[in-house]
Amino acid sequence: MSTSAAQQPSPQLFFQTINAHQRTEALKAAIELDVFTAIGEGNTTAAQIAQRCQASERGTRILCDFLTIHGMLTKQDGQYGLTLDSATFLDKRSPAYLGTAIEFLSSPMLTEGSKHLTEAVRKGGTAMENDGTVGPDNPIWVTFARAMAPMMAMPAQLIPKLVDPKADRKLKILDIAAGHGLFGIGFATNNPQAEITAVDWKAVLEVAKENAQKAGVADRHKTIEGSAFDVDFGSGYDLVLITNFLHHFDPPTNETLLRKVHNALADGGRVMTLEFVPNDDRVTPPDAAGFSMMMLSGTPSGDAYTFAELERMFSNAGFSRSTFHPLPPTIQSVVISEK
Repeated sequence: MSTSAAQQPSPQLFFQTINAHQRTEALKAAIELDVFTAIGEGNTTAAQIAQRCQASERGTRILCDFLTIHGMLTKQDGQYGLTLDSATFLDKRSPAYLGTAIEFLSSPMLTEGSKHLTEAVRKGGTAMENDGTVGPDNPIWVTFARAMAPMMAMPAQLIPKLVDPKADRKLKILDIAAGHGLFGIGFATNNPQAEITAVDWKAVLEVAKENAQKAGVADRHKTIEGSAFDVDFGSGYDLVLITNFLHHFDPPTNETLLRKVHNALADGGRVMTLEFVPNDDRVTPPDAAGFSMMMLSGTPSGDAYTFAELERMFSNAGFSRSTFHPLPPTIQSVVISEK
């Protein structure tokens, strides 16, 4: 019996995957050259884009064709255009511009771990020295705080509406591993009675302070310098924010932190956790599930945890109940845990 063409094995996926680094570098080049902004300004031919970007016409044409093949540009009758996503996130004139994120996401500290993935798989954690990205006072987190703030702006605006929708009462909030500080600042701008205490390394907190000043909430934004595992949080918090932090560590380490958080909460207090949360099958949804690979290459024992796993950690730390909340259109989810 003959096998139809659709059932024949194909090397296509192999070639697409082994060459996927070209997609990364093409996007970086386009951001560095301002290609998306140039097109948004009305430069639509290869010659016009090349002139605006101070690049060769041949190189610009090949780059724009490649970006079109991979869905980041459109092309019709020799004219290039922006997709909705590219116009929103990659044109510098857009308030949602994310181009600065490449400073963090393509930094050697993150990419180096992937170059030693074979060894990371063998040992079950990063093959980089000094515990990869979770080493004490790692300067990568200052880069993170500055570069990733635009990417976190949307969830930082959505979460207060989910967790504090009425914004009608005083809230004492602890923002753990605050980074850019946008999540605590989001609560402070949503609720004029919210007071924020941000915890992070000293150099990172300078970025959070700058952002609090820009947002006009510096008078309600305090800081505690140091590791969240070591510093004294104080007590009586109504809400603790743990954003993009638990995935760096194994469950026992997280439970140690969560017991400390439990003790810092007032009666009736809650924890708001933002994470990449895969389904129980650990392969869907793909963006959240695939985050585990970044943790394998970059941390000794981090992971993308399912809701069941997060729920278990909070329960073991003394919390009474946890609930799961998707946060569209982002690829992350919120877990709210009650003391």
